[in-house]
Amino acid sequence: MPTVVLPVLDEAQALPWVLSRMPAGYTPIVVDNGSTDGSAQIAAGLGARVVAEPRRGFGAACYAGLLAATEAVVCFMDCDASLDPRDLPRVADPVRAGDADLVLGARLAERGAMAPHARLANRALTLELRRRSGVTLRDLGPMRAARRDGLLELGIEDRRFGWPLEMVLRAAAQGWRIAEVGVPYRARSGRSKVTGTVRGTVRAVRDMAGVLG
Repeated sequence: MPTVVLPVLDEAQALPWVLSRMPAGYTPIVVDNGSTDGSAQIAAGLGARVVAEPRRGFGAACYAGLLAATEAVVCFMDCDASLDPRDLPRVADPVRAGDADLVLGARLAERGAMAPHARLANRALTLELRRRSGVTLRDLGPMRAARRDGLLELGIEDRRFGWPLEMVLRAAAQGWRIAEVGVPYRARSGRSKVTGTVRGTVRAVRDMAGVLG
């Protein structure tokens, strides 16, 4: 069964809900990226495996979780309660069955879940991704699944917000079968550190532009 990597930076409020909804057999690894709100202790108390990654950066946390994973299939998802872990099988099953090499969950956002600037940035990035790689996606979804060995072989270098985009670009260059499934996306618990502010979105786009460059 898959390992689920959950990058965490101050998600004490969301962790109980997220971990309580983990599907049977899915093993969560909470990667604490420098939380100051007790997230690591809460996750450990709820039975999750906790890995500390002191180097700040979304990609750094994802990579630490990937290294710590032991199962053949690894899932990644945000731990802010915007995504429901019960949707993970929809993303992981095609990989487990051998029907796809990388599956992304395209966010079907409820009203108010994604700010207009975040929608525009996501649209621009997916269009540029299609132009450069030929991969047509609706969303650079934060819920995704692939085989651990394959991900390590891709050699993803970015350790910030460019990690998700670089994964897709490298996978496309290697001829991976990339698929997309819709997953519900709700308003997160607390304000997003990335898409919740224009500044955060600009920072993420800057990191991704560096990957495209």
